This record gives sequence, structure tokens and C-alpha cells, in this order.
Amino acid sequence: MPEITIKIGQRPYTVNCPAGEEPQLEKARAALDAEASTLLAQMGRVPEAQMLLMSGLMLADRTLALEEKLKTAEAALELAQQDIQKVSPEIKTVTTEVEVAVVPPALLESLAELSARAEAAADELEEKIAQSAG
Repeated sequence: MPEITIKIGQRPYTVNCPAGEEPQLEKARAALDAEASTLLAQMGRVPEAQMLLMSGLMLADRTLALEEKLKTAEAALELAQQDIQKVSPEIKTVTTEVEVAVVPPALLESLAELSARAEAAADELEEKIAQSAG
């Protein structure tokens, strides 16, 4: 396991990092350093332990907020999936073949409405999936 020197809050630290995990370590270092730099800019010189503790707490707070957003998005996604399940039988009912010389306007309106509802549900689902992935 290689040793890597990283800088957080303008201070160097040597850490062990499994081979291949260097990019993830760099992302974590950058996030912690951003919090430490913000803290140092606001408070000036801070003892090392306090800087790391406060930076870690700020990251933990941000993580908790993101986890809450994720739970909300997952719940909304579940509701959207349930809505899709409700719409699906209606679509199956409408898609049975009807042999009519002229398509009644009411049927065209129903098909247009179902199509719009299906597209709206699909758009909402795609948006929620994108939000929960991001």
C-alpha cells in the first residue's frame, strides 16, 4: 500500500492508500481541504485538531443534508413508479384493437390524454432518477 502525501489546510499529511484508490483519495482530500480553507479564511490560524474536527463536522453536515434529499427523491420516485403501475392497466385497456371506419373524436381525445399522462409520468421519473443519481 503506497504512502501518499496530501495537503489539507496548507498542512501536509502522509497517508496510506490502496493501489488504484488514488483518484478517490484526491476527491476526498479536495473536499476536506475546501472546508479547512473556508474555516481558515474565517477564523485565521486554527490548531490542527480543531481544523480537522470542524472540517469533518461541516462535511458530515453536508452529507446528512444530501442523504435527506436522497431519501426524499427515493420516496418521490417510489410514488412515481406506483403512478406508472396505475396508468399501465389503462393503457392496456385502450390498446385493444377496434375496427371502426371512423375513429370517434372522444377516443382520439382519450388516447391523447393517456399519451400525455404517460409522457408526463416518464419525464417525471427520468427527472427523479437523474436527481437521485446526481
